[in-house]
Amino acid sequence: MKNVLYVPLDDRPVNLDDVIVLGRSAGINVITPNLSDITNRLDSQKTASGSTLVSTSSPTYGNPSNIRQFILNNAASVDGFIISSDMLAYGGLIASRRLRTSPGGAYPAYDSATTDLLDVIRLVKQSYPSKPIYVLDTIMRLATTAFAGGLSFAAYNESRTFMLQPRRSFSQFADIIAGYNMSPTGSYGSTTNFNKEQYYNTRQHKFKSNRYILEQLAQAGYIDFLAVGVDDANTQGVQINEINFVEGRINAWLGGTNGQNPDRAIILPDADGLGHALMARMANQLYLNGVKPRYTVQYFGPHGSTITSQYEYMDVHQNILRHIDIVGGQSVSSSPTVEIIGVTDAAQVTAAVNRIVANSTNRVPTVVIDFVGGGSANATVTEGLLGSQHTGRILGYSAWNTPGNKIGIALGMGQARYAYLVTETDLNALSTAVNAHGSLLFKRFLKDYYYKTVAIDEIRTYSRANSLYTNVDTIADQNMLLFNSPADYSHLQSVLRNRIQTHRTTLSGKSAFLINGTGTSYNVRQITGGTWSFAGYSNSTLAYGDPDYLWKRAFEVTLNPVVTLQ
Repeated sequence: MKNVLYVPLDDRPVNLDDVIVLGRSAGINVITPNLSDITNRLDSQKTASGSTLVSTSSPTYGNPSNIRQFILNNAASVDGFIISSDMLAYGGLIASRRLRTSPGGAYPAYDSATTDLLDVIRLVKQSYPSKPIYVLDTIMRLATTAFAGGLSFAAYNESRTFMLQPRRSFSQFADIIAGYNMSPTGSYGSTTNFNKEQYYNTRQHKFKSNRYILEQLAQAGYIDFLAVGVDDANTQGVQINEINFVEGRINAWLGGTNGQNPDRAIILPDADGLGHALMARMANQLYLNGVKPRYTVQYFGPHGSTITSQYEYMDVHQNILRHIDIVGGQSVSSSPTVEIIGVTDAAQVTAAVNRIVANSTNRVPTVVIDFVGGGSANATVTEGLLGSQHTGRILGYSAWNTPGNKIGIALGMGQARYAYLVTETDLNALSTAVNAHGSLLFKRFLKDYYYKTVAIDEIRTYSRANSLYTNVDTIADQNMLLFNSPADYSHLQSVLRNRIQTHRTTLSGKSAFLINGTGTSYNVRQITGGTWSFAGYSNSTLAYGDPDYLWKRAFEVTLNPVVTLQ
């Protein structure tokens, strides 16, 4: 079994639990820091006056110095590294957005504490030059974080709207960081709910780190591959100059074309899917020595080039192509190694399922992405997919959150799994891996549809109806531990756990899985040339106390079903 050191963006399931299971599905033992060192949480304290919430405080961030030491302690024993620069330098994604009273000094000596942390990448590569080091970095998003560090939901809304407004175009680094407040014809006025100067300080500091990683580490050869995710993006606003700068530096410093280099660095809209995507690239490197599997994309509904999310600056098709680059594949027009099925119209789900069946019959590995349902799975699409036994054989699937997240998760699952299926021959290892993949595929449907589409409405409705405070009653589910009473929070936990157990049973009986005596469905155990061997789904379990609100909000829950196949 391969060992890969992984420093996640934070400890949310999409960045931690799911990537660990993804690693197991590809025969990779994922080594992560102590949970206490990567924990991120929203504010845990509050002040109130009667039925009015006054403020919140006391968030939790990761421990960068401990992360640095963790990397050094484990460097000798692992086969490769995947490192989130946000966790290493700042303590996690939300920590990287903390409002600052100072932007730091002039680049490159802008903050010795930050650059000393980042330079552990240099130290490791110098000591172990043959071990691949992949880094995921992010361009700071438009909005502040609601209910972290005392910032309100009003601050989130105002900051996103304010930072979405068009900025004057600059190409030089110094001009970009000095011109965040410049409109095309002048400058922008004051803000009410957040301190824009402190926001700009934060943005300056983060962008200096972006450049440091590109110039001092990637260009110098200490990073083998860099994935830059643009978190919560748009086609205009305060990020665009930064995006253009990074693309220009990928061209100038890393030999890219049109702002991308599939062998060294990619920038695209995503953040929470990058752990999956880079784990897939690692599997491809460790098992296939970097040989690039061929991918085609089939849309069932409008072509992805016609769809651009309000949270992204790149259309869906471009985003898929760039994710193919990240996972280590190549886009082709025919004869694919793996086919991506993008469902963009619920009315075409029958045709999509027919394609899945045909691919399964013809032994074409398949990845499926539901783009219809916005931030969660569409009911018509999901029921159509679950109605076919062949869906249980797909290598990757997601309907979770933004298009970039969905793509990164699904392609990461598919590529990591494929690299292992075509190279591993040990039967015990293959059995362990197919259980992991079956569990992760089952989880994606249980979470993306049965929680995010079906169960969440009841939870949100109850939380809002029972808010302790009238000024946050419409968003009480954003921090239920603070905005609901202890008794109501306990009730919300019970609702979650009871509903998910019911939905687990329902999902187990769908044709895609047919678990617990209702029939037989199969997952792919091994691929040898054109021959596939299979394992049948036999059982699913989920500890009653497992589902929980990790960040005390309805949006995100832990969920770790265990599926066994034989």
